[in-house]
Amino acid sequence: MRQLSDGFWNFRGSFKIAGVLDVGTQMSLVRRANGRFLVLDSYDLTPEDRAELQALTDNGAAIDAILNVHPFHTLHCETVHKLFPEARLVGTRRHRDQAPHLRWQDGVIEDASTQAEFADDLAFSVPEGVDLVTQDPSVHAGSVLVRHLRSGIVHVDDTLSVLKAPGVLGKVLPQGRLRFHPMLGKALQQRAGAADAFARWARQIAGEWSGTPYVCAAHSAVRELPETGWHEEVLHALEAAEKTLAKHRARHG
Repeated sequence: MRQLSDGFWNFRGSFKIAGVLDVGTQMSLVRRANGRFLVLDSYDLTPEDRAELQALTDNGAAIDAILNVHPFHTLHCETVHKLFPEARLVGTRRHRDQAPHLRWQDGVIEDASTQAEFADDLAFSVPEGVDLVTQDPSVHAGSVLVRHLRSGIVHVDDTLSVLKAPGVLGKVLPQGRLRFHPMLGKALQQRAGAADAFARWARQIAGEWSGTPYVCAAHSAVRELPETGWHEEVLHALEAAEKTLAKHRARHG
């Protein structure tokens, strides 16, 4: 567990592909303006992290809801729901489809009406021009990005990543800038204007969330940013994705 502000904690976990390649995963805890808590995403915590989270939240009694914001991060939803059964369980449509036996709350997190229930504490953004769920289950570029209003910290799964050297090298080499998901091209909607819609969204979020001090990215790292870092790095990530966007425009318009 890492405390990034007086109201934001990030938990880093292990997630291995084919039982070998550890790409990592995450979960965050945020304090609401009313003093209670929200959990972002689900992860099977280590005993040490579980004890710290329970100590912060009165054994989970102070957690209002668990918000699962990436449609393909479904593995640990049941585990966290069982750990905090009194908290509202909220997910995307795919979460509900993949685990219909869980006690999901009405509404899905990609919808503005559901997001509005948490608007006093969180800002949400869904990338435009991108399918949240594609026909190819390996394409995870779409997700619901979350910003904690009090701290300004952004929690994001897959849509944005932090380039970091693997293993021991990651501890000594500097992190790279933020990047959009490498499969963005496959996530873009197959229609005219989708690439332009994504670019408009990226520029908008670069401005509206300017001043973000940290980005918690699921499969890479927590990136600390200078005051202008978010704005600059999101625009730089958009520039780096221009070839992908141009190829889409050439095919679809």
